[in-house]
Order: sequence, then structure tokens, then C-alpha cells
Amino acid sequence: MKDISGGVCAPRGFKAGGIWCGIKASSKKRDLGLIYSEKPCVAAAMFTMNRVKAASVLVSRDHLADGKCQAVIANSGNANACTGEAGLAAARRMAALAADEFALKADNVAVASTGVIGVPFPITAVESSIGALASSIRGDEAGHEAALEAIMTTDTRKKAASVELEIGGKTVRIGGMTKGSGMIHPNMATMLCFVTTDAAINRELLDRALRAAVKHSFNRVTVDGDTSTNDTILVMANGEAGNALINIEGTDYQLFAEALEDVCIKLARAMARDGEGATRLVTISVKGAKDEDTAETLAKSIASSSLVKAACFGADANWGRVLCAMGYSGADFDPDKTDVFFASAKGSILVYKQGAPVQFSEEEAKKILLEEEIEINVKLSGGIGSAAVWGCDLTYDYVKINGDYRS
Repeated sequence: MKDISGGVCAPRGFKAGGIWCGIKASSKKRDLGLIYSEKPCVAAAMFTMNRVKAASVLVSRDHLADGKCQAVIANSGNANACTGEAGLAAARRMAALAADEFALKADNVAVASTGVIGVPFPITAVESSIGALASSIRGDEAGHEAALEAIMTTDTRKKAASVELEIGGKTVRIGGMTKGSGMIHPNMATMLCFVTTDAAINRELLDRALRAAVKHSFNRVTVDGDTSTNDTILVMANGEAGNALINIEGTDYQLFAEALEDVCIKLARAMARDGEGATRLVTISVKGAKDEDTAETLAKSIASSSLVKAACFGADANWGRVLCAMGYSGADFDPDKTDVFFASAKGSILVYKQGAPVQFSEEEAKKILLEEEIEINVKLSGGIGSAAVWGCDLTYDYVKINGDYRS
């Protein structure tokens, strides 16, 4: 497996594009995007666990029930959430408009929205721009970039990944893009994520691979403890690679599932690094727990702690906050058989060992924690369970960004 360029347009047969259509009056960036496959696709998707769901989530969930999808239309600037029947009608209209442009059935088009909650959706802006959107699609990296910009909100970095590997003697590609910067917390995060692949795989195994990938990637990201109304991840597979259909859990499936998870982890890490106002990507690794779920619970509790996040912003080796977050997680572990390390490209330093503090150089710890990517590594003595979770520091800018988000 190797990294390649192209994002969602890297796999054969996929095109993408994006334009500005004026969904949010105060913004002039691209705000309407489209991803289209020239061939019908099998599809799998996962959506927000929030009980309050955006219109786009409700419509896409219905449209994807049969496991088929050939296009997705997405917008930023308006979440189309908590907008009643008018919002549902607008989401359905978006799908129908895109379908008409490509002679598809409306239920073969998924819809995704992100932005401010509770604002009536300006469907007329989409209606007047759908022709330009359809004309904008391209099968290269420029098309991918245009679609990616169209779904970004407070993101400051573009988040994309694509890989190439050999399955059954054929070259298979997987490409993805995501947006997400704030309102990020499992399950999934405030994100729109679209993944394309030219692999031939049946719906059941595509869905299984997606769920496993999400468990080890997007469900292990936290920025601020809020789970959105709009979270969507969609993967479309059009079979253009020409590999033998993957329909059993053999070697070909394992290769595909590992590559899909690799793409998702890269996108998840990029979201954590671009957390609103963040200056540092923080990886929390727990090893030696009694099982994977216990390790994940402990790591998530550390990553979600506002006090831990603030200490990371200040490059303060305040290991007591780490132990505190572990202690209220509800997970089973023995504090007297626990080691805590802080690490980065500048080295690793032990700060807590087997229930007691360790003498360490505050100056050395500061140098380690001033790096843009830092780690909090926890070693337990309860088993072989391990998990990694990604988060970020908590800065003054997070409050500034969210204090006037609607303006």
C-alpha cells in the first residue's frame, strides 16, 4: 500500500467539483460540492448518534437503505437541522436536482449539509446553481479540491487522503475527504466524510469494513465533547479496478479493510490537528488494559478532559490531570500499577510510575510538550488491551471562534 494524490478522484470513474452559490450570505468561498461516479456504486454509510438529526441525514439514510448510490451533493454554510418539514423538502429537492443533471433516480443521490443549525435552508440558491455545479466536476485533483473546499466551515486545513494497493493482481485505489474542526466528539464527530474506491466488493463486506474503520478512527477523535446533528460518512465502491468481487472475508477483504482503515485514521488525525483554535495534535495511547474497550474508555476520558487539554496548550506536564481523568472514566484499572509518559519528536519522559510521582526535569518536559504533535502514553499491567485516541489542546481561540459562530 502506498500514498497517492487525487483524493476522492484518485479511484477510477469518480469525478468531483464545487462552486459558490451563496448559501451563507456572509461567505464567498465555495459552498456547494458534488461527487459523482460514472458507474453505479454499492454504498455504505454511518450517521450521527445524536437524537436530533439534520434533514440531510434523514434523507440520505432513506436513500442509502438499499446500499446503492451514484452521487452525493453537499453544502456548507447551513446545517439544515431543526428546520422542520421545509428542511426535509429542501434536502429531498437537493437530491432530485443533482439526479436530474445526471439522469439518475433521486434515491441514488445522497445529501449532506454542514453549518449553522436552525436557519431555514435557501434551496433557491441551489436551484439556480445546479447547472454550474454539474459543469464543474472533473476527474482530477482539482475537482477533488473544489469539492473539499465546498464542505469546509471553520476548518483551516484541507483534510484528504488516498492510497493504492494490489488486490487479486489488480491495482485498487481508495480516496477520501473530510471536514471537521469543532463540535467534534464520538460517535463520529462533526464531520462530513466521503470515501470513494474502485474496488469490487459486495455491500455487506463494504459495510463491515466501514464500521470497523470508523471504530478505530473517527470514533476515537475528540475536540470539544460535542456530537453534531449532521455527522455523515459515506463510502462508494464502483468496481472499476476490475478485481474479482470481494464477497468473502478472505485475504482480499483483509487487504481492503486495512487500506480503508488507513485512510480513515489519516483523516481522523487531520481533524484532531485542525480542532478549532488548536495548536497541538495530542495522541493518547493506553496499553496493557484488560481489553480494547477498557483502553479506549481510558484514552477517551483523558482526551476529553478540558484540564488535560488546557495543560497541553500550556506545555505543562501536569500528569495529575491525566490520572484524574482516568479515575472518573468508569473503566477498571489499578493506579498503583500505572505508568504515564509524555512524548514527542523531542523525546519521551516518565512522569508517574506504579502509583507514585517520578522526579523529572520540568525543562525537558516543556521542550517535549512544545512540539506540534505530542503524546500521552499510559502503560497499565492488566492485560493486552490497547487503543489510541486523537485530540487537541484547548486554547483561547476556541472560545473566540464559537462565541460568534452564527455571524
